[in-house]
Amino acid sequence: MSADQRHEAVGGPRSIPEAAPAGRFRAFLARSGLLLALIILFVVLAAVAPNFLSARNLLNVLRQVSFVGIIACGMTMALIGAEVDLSVGSVVALTCCLLGVLNQKLGWPLGLAIAAVLVESTLMGVFAGWIRVKWDIPGLIVTIALMLSLRGLAYVVTNAFPIPITNDSFAFLGSGDVLGVPFPAILFLLTMALFGFISTRTVYGRSVYAVGGNAEATRLSGIPINRVRILLFATTGLLAAVAGILLTSRLSSANAGVAVGWEFDVISAVIIGGTSLFGGEGSMFGTLLGVLFIGLLGNGMVMLGVNPYYQQVARGVIILLAVLLSALQRPKTTA
Repeated sequence: MSADQRHEAVGGPRSIPEAAPAGRFRAFLARSGLLLALIILFVVLAAVAPNFLSARNLLNVLRQVSFVGIIACGMTMALIGAEVDLSVGSVVALTCCLLGVLNQKLGWPLGLAIAAVLVESTLMGVFAGWIRVKWDIPGLIVTIALMLSLRGLAYVVTNAFPIPITNDSFAFLGSGDVLGVPFPAILFLLTMALFGFISTRTVYGRSVYAVGGNAEATRLSGIPINRVRILLFATTGLLAAVAGILLTSRLSSANAGVAVGWEFDVISAVIIGGTSLFGGEGSMFGTLLGVLFIGLLGNGMVMLGVNPYYQQVARGVIILLAVLLSALQRPKTTA
């Protein structure tokens, strides 16, 4: 295959976002529809939910969605690359627990403990990616195994008991404000901006789109697709650890029972935001809208006093609708 042919293979209609006007148009329509739905949801909740419009509640929503939103940045990249990581909730839990054990039981300085859990979670992602590419096992299967194992390990290291962490400086990370804006929200928006730049303005970002659009053509073009895939899992691990640190700070406690089901909240937010479940398409702005939609809907149900079991039903329906939406938006292929 010549260099020009290889270039054309990778530059196919779904490999790089700006190479597909039809894909961009579909993405624009999806984001426009989601933005309209978000506005309608906000207006409805403002009309029917008591105290929904209070500054305290809106800032609380912004703070809460930030934890899931930070992970969603990495999950967006993973789904664009036709991968998925179901272990992120368990990584958050293990991060919380290891942080508590290292700092409170082993006496490590908090800064060193934070650095250690960031490295540990990143290496866990690298391990998942390595298993994925070494034996060509679907990332879904690999990360389900990790989801179960890491959650169990979180209970083991804490003996299923919460570990209090009381430190005013540390508490600022999850509970502090900067000019009235929650610090986690600021970190979320900065993370979103960073990954928006990476996904659209770097060679690595274009490679992720290419791998998700046509992995074989990308491999033939000389792009190291295995390295790209390992980096995707390393990124989700790192960002899950960041969210875990913020959550531990917010709760002032390390608890193995936190972040249950977060992986599904993250994935549904990303897919609702227009990222294709099948790879090759997606954007950080769409994910931002998806995260806000999921956060507002959850907060609205709480404010309206909806039964928690019905809330769980609603979450399941949202995930199903998100997957169906992704399937309907998938370009039809001809034999």
